[in-house]
Amino acid sequence: MQNLFDLSGKVAIVTGASRGLGQYFGRALAKAGADLVITSRTIASLTEFKQEIEALGRKALPVQMDVLSQDDIENMVKAAIKEYGKIDILVNNAGLNIRNPSLKFSWEDWDTVLNTNLKGNYFCAQAVAKEMIKRNYGRIINMGSCTCVFGMEGIAPYTASRGGVLLITRSLAVEWGQYGITVNVLAPGWFKTAQNAALYEKKEWCDYITDRIPLHRVGQPHDLDGTVIFLASDASEYITGQIILVDGGFTTGATKAIP
Repeated sequence: MQNLFDLSGKVAIVTGASRGLGQYFGRALAKAGADLVITSRTIASLTEFKQEIEALGRKALPVQMDVLSQDDIENMVKAAIKEYGKIDILVNNAGLNIRNPSLKFSWEDWDTVLNTNLKGNYFCAQAVAKEMIKRNYGRIINMGSCTCVFGMEGIAPYTASRGGVLLITRSLAVEWGQYGITVNVLAPGWFKTAQNAALYEKKEWCDYITDRIPLHRVGQPHDLDGTVIFLASDASEYITGQIILVDGGFTTGATKAIP
């Protein structure tokens, strides 16, 4: 039987690959056989990761890209096509968060978060889809979070952006399904990254979060491997416009009965 999860011969773009979840996804795709295009706002930050991917026997093309620049996005796609001749997979991972009480968020902070996480996500997908449509094939994986489906204090712009990502994903799935392109959301729960490391320094917060996760632990890098490979592979060819929450059950709600 054909290995539906084999990505050999596939080309995958992973945005925001200089650290954190972007590198988790890149490693998983490379181990499944894909060659990569890896992006960051600073290309020097990709040097070590490029070497790591090449040590796995795969190719990795580093490209400088700021998702707030349409020129950067278009140049990234051109570089990918020049190097590999095609794009099979996009992991739309680049994003950021700013934490503040809602009464203190500035106009500029709102624009920074929404433009990066929502506008940047959309225009990366648009630019890549133009190439995928030529071949009637593509897998687009937009990055979400638990805040795609619920609110949280102190990060109102971020929750707005992630909720928007989910609905953009569903719209694009409807439009691009006729071209053999699937568009889905991968939504991690609590994984320690540079973006949220400060939270993990607070024992009370760690205890609270762990208590609310039915599997009673935060996510580890390998917990995302299976889902990103699944969504990038032919195993998921009849799944589009969906969200998969990889959160240890966090979004089920309270895990203990009220005394």
